[in-house]
Amino acid sequence: MGVDKNNEVALVQAARRYDLSHSCFAEHLESLKAFYADPAIHAHPQDRCTCTAPTARKITGKVAYHGDFWLRRDFRGQGMPKIMAAIIRGVSFAMWAPDFVCGLAERWLLDKGVLAQYGHLHHEPGGAILQLVEEGIVDDDLLVWLTSEELRSLVDRHDRSELPMAP
Repeated sequence: MGVDKNNEVALVQAARRYDLSHSCFAEHLESLKAFYADPAIHAHPQDRCTCTAPTARKITGKVAYHGDFWLRRDFRGQGMPKIMAAIIRGVSFAMWAPDFVCGLAERWLLDKGVLAQYGHLHHEPGGAILQLVEEGIVDDDLLVWLTSEELRSLVDRHDRSELPMAP
């Protein structure tokens, strides 16, 4: 969570680490464990998630899931998503050294070029075809991801080439 000079919430970004060493991201989504702490207790009987993105079956091991990002209207248009994406990548790399970074994104984020600003190098349709009955959610999101090598490269690039050198 980020606050402004008046200590009011200006942005929120979510990330979580999953241990998928005995599973994959597609199975995690389809089990509804990505959405509920205990789907057997909390999920509606008609809740469903289908993941048809082929790469989601290859996303295993330590997985950093980069979730929702919200930015208050008066901070929009100032490059904050790009800055926050770099920060969350750096924090994920430093804390977890994940095998993959992944997320789910709505199609309009790709169409408007927002995914590129966030540094998502890959995307596939069918990441999460989701229906959560009680929440009224019906989505068909893209899967977005980076490998550990790509994450390292992005973090290294930001550390070295985009910072001005001291005189």
